[in-house]
Amino acid sequence: MYPTKPTLRLEWVSYLNRHIPLVRRLLGSALKGVQVERGISGGTPGSSAPFFVLVHLTFDSLDAFQAAFGPHAAAIQQDIPNYSSVTPIVQVSEVTSS
Repeated sequence: MYPTKPTLRLEWVSYLNRHIPLVRRLLGSALKGVQVERGISGGTPGSSAPFFVLVHLTFDSLDAFQAAFGPHAAAIQQDIPNYSSVTPIVQVSEVTSS
């Protein structure tokens, strides 16, 4: 989750065409799906979205995520300054309904 900030710099094309493929390659077959959302508004008409980008990475389990992400965390995090001035907030969640 990339919070919207006045100083936010996020190079959208680089994020989609370089960073997301890097993540896919590094996480390999453990990564079951990727969904990228671009925030366009807050809940009140005319308000800013609290997050500029949300990305959902899907794995079979928390253990699968940790096993895939752990060895590549540094490489993934080192790429962030190449496209963004904001460090993302990471949250691990469980899908309970869709």
